[in-house]
Amino acid sequence: MSLLPVLLSELDSLRRPSNLFDQYFGDVLLRDDLLSPTLSSVAAPLLSTHYLRPWRTQHHRQSGVSHLADDKDAMRINLDVKQFKPEELAVKVVDGFVVVEGNHEERQDEHGFISRSFSRRYKLPEGVDPDSVISSLSSDGVLMVTAPKKALPPPANTRNVPITQTQQPAAIQQKQAGDQAKKDEKMEQ
Repeated sequence: MSLLPVLLSELDSLRRPSNLFDQYFGDVLLRDDLLSPTLSSVAAPLLSTHYLRPWRTQHHRQSGVSHLADDKDAMRINLDVKQFKPEELAVKVVDGFVVVEGNHEERQDEHGFISRSFSRRYKLPEGVDPDSVISSLSSDGVLMVTAPKKALPPPANTRNVPITQTQQPAAIQQKQAGDQAKKDEKMEQ
């Protein structure tokens, strides 16, 4: 049995996103987008449009469709929503999740009627005050949601322990401490 079909199917899955929801909200769906990578490689000769669309995958790589960064200071979400007007977007905090929603009302375009909607949920990490979540929309249509983390309070009961220097090596000190512990044990009995 040849490994060539297996290798080609793996390469095929790299050419296009494997998850339909990782794609642009405004892109037109193609038949290949609805097929799983494995089924797509089997059905490709039957359903193929006989050309590749490298600009689509390049467009996705450069766009930053959805980017989540969680560092020690804050959780940051960047989401490309340029197909939506600001009044069609909503950002909420619900039960420890940031929920981002967008909804186009049905309208007519050159191909017929169209409506779009999406909803994404992101779990807030520990140490984030839900009331401190902020969002902003850039001029190029990137929604930025920031959830700053609370600074850790300093420990309440802090005591400095003095360091004493001895003039003996550590091995001798450990032996003396062990001998002292044995003496204390015998006295207790």
